Amino acid sequence: MKGNVNQFKPPTGKHQPNGLTVLYEDHDIIVINKFHGLLTMGTHREKHNTAYSRLTDYVRKGNSRSKNRVFIVHRLDRDTSGVLVFAKTEPVKRFLQDNWKEFTKKYIAVVHGHLPVKEGIIESYLVENSANRMYSVNNPEKGKFSKTGYKVLKENLKFSLLEIDLFTGTKNQIRVHFAEKGHPLAGDKIYGIPEKGVQRLALHSKSLKIIHPFTHKIITFETEAPPYFFEMVK
Repeated sequence: MKGNVNQFKPPTGKHQPNGLTVLYEDHDIIVINKFHGLLTMGTHREKHNTAYSRLTDYVRKGNSRSKNRVFIVHRLDRDTSGVLVFAKTEPVKRFLQDNWKEFTKKYIAVVHGHLPVKEGIIESYLVENSANRMYSVNNPEKGKFSKTGYKVLKENLKFSLLEIDLFTGTKNQIRVHFAEKGHPLAGDKIYGIPEKGVQRLALHSKSLKIIHPFTHKIITFETEAPPYFFEMVK
């Protein structure tokens, strides 16, 4: 999908909810930079400490009677930071989800070791087991087709810094694909290698290029990866 890159600065003079920064807002969408450690939406264990809950309070401006709300379009894992878009109406949510495969999603990640092929594609069929962990299977009838592109940006003795293209959006897709290649993401407590000194999951949603649901212009939202990622590969 071709289009110009537009980097949006956080709105000035507005209160910023805890755990996130509002990058862009109009009548149709609200785009944020989600901090790591914050859920996108609630679970049976945690319902309030979420981006969804905090944005709902934000658009209602503290008025519990307000009918303003946001709609979840996609998700980032709790420990993944970066660009996340919400819709302000149900039709906008449907538009974004219906066109989601056409949008460009780029991530920055740090993985263990050195990939022998410095730029490539990983494809597999992913399925979830009874412990809620994802893994690849050979049978396309049992798994969901998942495709991840990557390019090595920098390496040191221990880690590699990658730019990742997420072509599909299966649960934990990036984490599983690199773990199964023998190069788990740094800080991944589920699919990775337990290691002292790694601060967090080294995965950041760097940019999202979408078609605006009203203007139909192609726009891109970008955020910088945490400096910590680059320090790991010095």
